[in-house]
Amino acid sequence: MQARRINALALDNYQRAARVVLANHLVTRTYPDRIALPLIRRWATELREDLAELFGYRLEVTETTARVFPLVDRLDPGRPARTAADRVFDRRRYAYLALALAALGRAGDQITLSELADQVAAYTGRIEGLALSTDRSADRDAFVDAVGWLAVRGALTLADGDAGGWAADPEAGEALYDIDRPVVFALFRPPRALQHLHSVAGLLAEAPRTLAESARRVRRALVERPVVYAEDLAPQERPLLGQDRLVAEVELLTGLRAERRAEGVALIDISGRLSDTRFPSTGTLAQVALLLVGEIADLVLDIDNPLETRTGALQYDDDLADRLDAAIPESTLFTPMADPDIEAAEEVSPEESEFQAPQQYPFVPMAWVRETVQALADRYGATFAAQWQADVPGLTGEVLTLLQRLRLLRTAEDGLLILPALARYRGAVVTVRTRRAEELFVTAAETMVTEGI
Repeated sequence: MQARRINALALDNYQRAARVVLANHLVTRTYPDRIALPLIRRWATELREDLAELFGYRLEVTETTARVFPLVDRLDPGRPARTAADRVFDRRRYAYLALALAALGRAGDQITLSELADQVAAYTGRIEGLALSTDRSADRDAFVDAVGWLAVRGALTLADGDAGGWAADPEAGEALYDIDRPVVFALFRPPRALQHLHSVAGLLAEAPRTLAESARRVRRALVERPVVYAEDLAPQERPLLGQDRLVAEVELLTGLRAERRAEGVALIDISGRLSDTRFPSTGTLAQVALLLVGEIADLVLDIDNPLETRTGALQYDDDLADRLDAAIPESTLFTPMADPDIEAAEEVSPEESEFQAPQQYPFVPMAWVRETVQALADRYGATFAAQWQADVPGLTGEVLTLLQRLRLLRTAEDGLLILPALARYRGAVVTVRTRRAEELFVTAAETMVTEGI
């Protein structure tokens, strides 16, 4: 492992580079910032060897890009593409994004937004149920969101004009973009030709056949998931999670510190350079989530009123693969080239043995959750963002989505299964800070939520 050979004075710099490349599988001259690519290029040789040894990842570094080609062990719905306003991409935006990449791969050095829209619109005409009409405002907004996602990552650079003006009125507005072709080609590099697959499972990593491959699978879980519970892993992988050396290797590479409990392991990222979601954090959703976690922890720990327990498995999404497979347009499949070995592997998967002994978890009824969030809104609602003050049910849904993504709980029928890591945030302390009456522009009290010690 190269990290062991690096001078102690330079190790922090190397760990920062490792965190950046693991958090952003594509790094460009401007994404995620202008210092990321030079940092990775400085340590390219060492990173390439360590990523391959520890995780089985392949790293390609050029003058303009650094691209990690990961191995995906299972589908995870918790990290969707998002718009500039932090809205989750829907199916239409994903489709426009894929078709825009296809069009840019055949374009020159520059393209106008209207030209790109016309090419994508032509592609949508070949796909049943999909269309891009520049006469429809919803279509233009979705298309601009897809283009904006590419622009953030450096595939497109605005040279002139304004995409917002085109979205408002395509007859009056226009935008001209420079195309960074290396970034375009680096963005979409699937491990197998999609036209040769009958199932999305063909894009997942093969089942481990050796102890070394199982160890890489466990290390991948540590850097890709907020918490790795022993129940997440196959029976042969669970003992590896308890090995000090395996966890220490990931700590040395990333500079993070592991918290070990009987139920599993979590890497704690105080740097904020590896986590895609900070928690605790600022903002209404994060603060209400922390308040709700505190209420749940008090409820679970109340020995005078023990909660019902229920059996639950920790799969990310049992039917996600089936739903994705159902969306594959059969007309695009190239059946003669379909890999029969991949198809057979999907039918007899070792994943089936991962969750043979589901655990018992405290169960909290959904009615109690709704009442508790409403009580929090009644008490602190004046400090909430305006969009949530009048939409407590929507706030409840978004908070539960956040906590489930952090693997602190799991939704079940008519309630929640409370996972062990939630106890880490028990004892939340609320400090309400109000402005003095003589201060200008007093509109509402401010709330600051901090984690209890």
